[in-house]
Amino acid sequence: MALKVLESFVSDARSCSYLPAEQAELEYRVMLDVPAAKWESMLSKGWRRFGAAYFRPKCPTCSECVSLRIPVKDFKPSRNQARVLRNISKFRLEIGPPVIDEERLQVYQEWHDLQGQKRNWELSSISADRYFYDFAFPHECAREFVYYDDSSSSDRPVIVAIVDETENALSAVYTFYDPKFAKLSPGTGSILRQIEIARSSQKEYVYLGYRILDCASSQYKGRFRPHELLAGRPGEFEEPTWNKIAKQ
Repeated sequence: MALKVLESFVSDARSCSYLPAEQAELEYRVMLDVPAAKWESMLSKGWRRFGAAYFRPKCPTCSECVSLRIPVKDFKPSRNQARVLRNISKFRLEIGPPVIDEERLQVYQEWHDLQGQKRNWELSSISADRYFYDFAFPHECAREFVYYDDSSSSDRPVIVAIVDETENALSAVYTFYDPKFAKLSPGTGSILRQIEIARSSQKEYVYLGYRILDCASSQYKGRFRPHELLAGRPGEFEEPTWNKIAKQ
């Protein structure tokens, strides 16, 4: 099936949810039937997606959102990251297409409530429809990495990571987890497992979205070293330039 562009627009300016003193605008494309190769090219130019909505920053006065990716063959975990990886490796991992059920919705809600308390997020709930359109919308690249604690009698997921897979990369879309396991750093652990899986699959990169230096919730991304940062916002037919940030 041919790619279908349903809509293309730039959002109205609004207060940035990451840097409230700044005004944010996003470039959007609503598209269906996006081939994996096309999506990989868009990832390399700083695009992200939720469902059928593809977006990247187009803020006129701020450039703090910088795309970050990890070259997996060069990555070596720090001592603390290695400890986190050992902890997360105790859980059973299942990889498949994204699924919607009551357990996932419940874990998401508990995780979101925890983040709301820690980061002053606006309290909200997620419906099954919203979850579908953001995380489980049909796409040939969409994967769900789900972790279970086999020592428990519960079937609830410990961690749910929504991940896109292309020929040469994984892209970490969204991760949430059971708050009871927060001390294990499950978000970091999930990324570390994705790096391991990408390396074993001979992929080149894991994309982590945007690093924002002055946003506390984004700073963890910079601790994955070495990593690469995208220069600017490449156009449709431009070759992107990624600059390596060496291991400290």
